[in-house]
Amino acid sequence: MKFAEHLSAHITPEWRKQYIEYEKMKEMLYEALETAPSVEETDPAFRERQLTKFRENFFRFCDLELKKINIFFSEKLAESTRKLASLKSDLDQLIDRHHDGPGHSTKKKKVFSSGTHHDLKLAYSEFYLNLILVQNYQTLNFTGFRKILKKHDKLFETKSGAEWRQSKVETSLFFTSRDVDGAIEQVENIVTAELEGGDRGKAMKRLRVPPLGETQNPLTTFRVGLFLGIAIVLILIAVVAAFYVTLPISWQHTIRLFRGPMLIILFCFLIGGNTYGWRTSGVNHVLIFELDPRHHLTYQQFLEVGGFFAVAWGIGMILYLFSPILGIPLLVHPLWIYGFMLVYLLNPFPVLHYRSRRWLLNVLFRMMTPPFHYVGFADFWMADQFNSLAIVLVDIQYFLCFYASEVQWAGPNALQGVKMETVCSNGTVFQCQTSFNGTFENPCGDVNATAIVCQAINQCASNQYAIRPIVTLLPAYWRFAQCWRRYRDTKHVFPHVVNAFKYSTSFLVVTFSALNSWYKEHGKSDVIPESLFLWFWLLAAIVSSCYTYTWDIKMDWGLLDRNAGENRFLREQTVYHYKWYYYLAMVEDLILRFTWTITMSATETGFIDSEILRTVMAVLEVIRRFIWNFFRLENEHINNCGQFRAVRDISITPIDHSDQVLLEKMMDEEDGVFNRREKDAKRGLRKRDVKMWTDDDEDEQTDTWTVFKGGISNWLQSRKLSNLSSRKGSSSLSMDHSKEI
Repeated sequence: MKFAEHLSAHITPEWRKQYIEYEKMKEMLYEALETAPSVEETDPAFRERQLTKFRENFFRFCDLELKKINIFFSEKLAESTRKLASLKSDLDQLIDRHHDGPGHSTKKKKVFSSGTHHDLKLAYSEFYLNLILVQNYQTLNFTGFRKILKKHDKLFETKSGAEWRQSKVETSLFFTSRDVDGAIEQVENIVTAELEGGDRGKAMKRLRVPPLGETQNPLTTFRVGLFLGIAIVLILIAVVAAFYVTLPISWQHTIRLFRGPMLIILFCFLIGGNTYGWRTSGVNHVLIFELDPRHHLTYQQFLEVGGFFAVAWGIGMILYLFSPILGIPLLVHPLWIYGFMLVYLLNPFPVLHYRSRRWLLNVLFRMMTPPFHYVGFADFWMADQFNSLAIVLVDIQYFLCFYASEVQWAGPNALQGVKMETVCSNGTVFQCQTSFNGTFENPCGDVNATAIVCQAINQCASNQYAIRPIVTLLPAYWRFAQCWRRYRDTKHVFPHVVNAFKYSTSFLVVTFSALNSWYKEHGKSDVIPESLFLWFWLLAAIVSSCYTYTWDIKMDWGLLDRNAGENRFLREQTVYHYKWYYYLAMVEDLILRFTWTITMSATETGFIDSEILRTVMAVLEVIRRFIWNFFRLENEHINNCGQFRAVRDISITPIDHSDQVLLEKMMDEEDGVFNRREKDAKRGLRKRDVKMWTDDDEDEQTDTWTVFKGGISNWLQSRKLSNLSSRKGSSSLSMDHSKEI
């Protein structure tokens, strides 16, 4: 593997800009070699002067890169030293409390929660991971300098590169410092001796760091292929059989019963695709979602789970279609499919991705109770996903209503069909039940009163009691409430209140759509003109679609930036390789945001059945959200990169909520240490102008000063946070919640 590929695969994504620009330096070498005058066509002295001038510029650029790396390394080293001292202090207090026992005085000791010992192990584990990343940062940058300078000497037949490396790189702080190695050894010894009872094997198992280049389990790969192959065959069989099998239940019922699980499975596959795209492009979704770096689902595991459920869904669908032949109760199959998924999710045993399921359940709980919890990125991201999966909630509501009120649970035809009714010729209404051959017994009794047809009650699919519209609005309400909670915590009208208004437009769209359907079903057009609610629905849908599309492009994706430079209509910094990805996504999002126009025109004219159209539109919406996820996480990743935070700091002692909000607010600001500045001014401290090196390239001076200023600001910020944490009895700083857009 070439070093450029190795570097790209092993860098810490949040520190991307702090690594050596190896590719750019290599391009400089080859460009200089190509543009240099030929020996045959020009004077050798002139050619040598040109090459000497290039070497001066090249080594000047190397100086800038070296200073950038040293500044950043100094900052991370200072953070690691502070963190290690804090963890040692926590451990000493825990040991003192344990030795003193409950009968001894603990006035001078901090009060720890019952899970302190476990939390301390986790904190050391996370800190160890941070140290490994810093150590990896040292190794990669030195290797980059060594290789690029060796290439320089080879191309230009000189030894100046090796000399520069020996005099500059090998004497620099990031290369000569062994403090990180010493801290790693200290952590290993502390965890072994103090937290794991001298068992080094157990300690190293806890501290082990996942491979920097994520590897895949061959057995997982095999299962993914196996499940996908079986699922595809089963689904094809079900599709073909659906055209030839006659069931005593309408195909609209079948769609509503099987559509919800199908969309969940599709969503699982697409999330696997998102994870693969984020991972290969360097978007650190593990950090953004605050996942455990050692235990989280890879893209193959998402595909494995999706494939497993797809096999179950395909088996259930085939058994459902062939129930009349097999003599199996027809409606038992949707029951066990939903039950199977629910048991998998709620399984309390530590198997089948237990940590990931527990994380998901915690996020779902916070998402569904937004006013009572601080809203993190994972919470509102999950609520956004449910806005695209609203039809799944509606199908679950239909499933519960259907089995509670429309299914025949007793009698010879139990779970074979739905409750139906017929109106006799004398006006009497009776329940009836069809059999597999489509016939039914006449319930009217009187020979003068005959039953013409046996029709399904079908009350669960109607807007009766407004249950379905309310269920449809739940995801929008969750996001609406989350925005107001964010406003309460941050007091920022923009973007949180403005974002809340965006979700409030969904309330109007669903309300007018439901009113239009209800009045059309009940023939109320003589009371309120039917077209009135239709026009209200149309107006609300246009406003909502324009609002949400604008927010998608400008706020969620951060595109249409005026300072985008050569990335026209995009933003200054992008992660994905090709610009046409972004342009295509902008067009795709516009089209799919307005697909409701097809639904409205087709259903109002009766051109196509509404259930078929809803299914197609639901699939397209899930695909739209899949594409949206790529650029939303990319935007969040870029914003997070500027803070130079790669791993979370686990807090051992609790931080007061008001202090936590203050800390997060400070870290969200570009230069959030104003209080420190005010204190310095009161003490009469003078600001010192730092004289940087002079250079002919003004742009390079500006870039380097920005790096230096960022390092100083980050150091001051860490000092401020450390002081505030110590006053409140907090040993460390918990990871900030990413700023919501």
